[in-house]
Amino acid sequence: MSKATNAAVFAAVIAAAAPAAYAQTRTLPETHVAAATHTMIQPDEIRASKMIGATVYDVQNRNIGSVKDLVLNRSGAVDAVLVDVGSFLGMGGKYVAIPLSDIKTDNNRLTLDRTKEQLQQMAKYELENPSTGAGTSPSPTTGGSLGR
Repeated sequence: MSKATNAAVFAAVIAAAAPAAYAQTRTLPETHVAAATHTMIQPDEIRASKMIGATVYDVQNRNIGSVKDLVLNRSGAVDAVLVDVGSFLGMGGKYVAIPLSDIKTDNNRLTLDRTKEQLQQMAKYELENPSTGAGTSPSPTTGGSLGR
């Protein structure tokens, strides 16, 4: 074969292999692509920094606790909102887990259709699991994956 023929065959082989070598599969679901396109917070969204520490009120406008933390699952969705109930000056209370869907925003405040007494009757939520070590490790300082 001549040099020109070898070059043509080589170019054809490279061209045929290039799409397979550089093909990539989409790693993010389509919903993440759509979420990244809006550039302003939406009316049905709340920032975690505004939620954590916020007072929670019952439907009679009584202070029933405050949001201590948000528990995220592996996919990044909020599994539970931890509400601190019964504490006075940071002592004597406990944390209870409330589904995010139960907490409503009313007049720029968080409300819950439960009384303080009902929250105090709920099981205590443990922030750390001594059996598995979950909840004991610090957050990575430079980001990273959840639980991997």
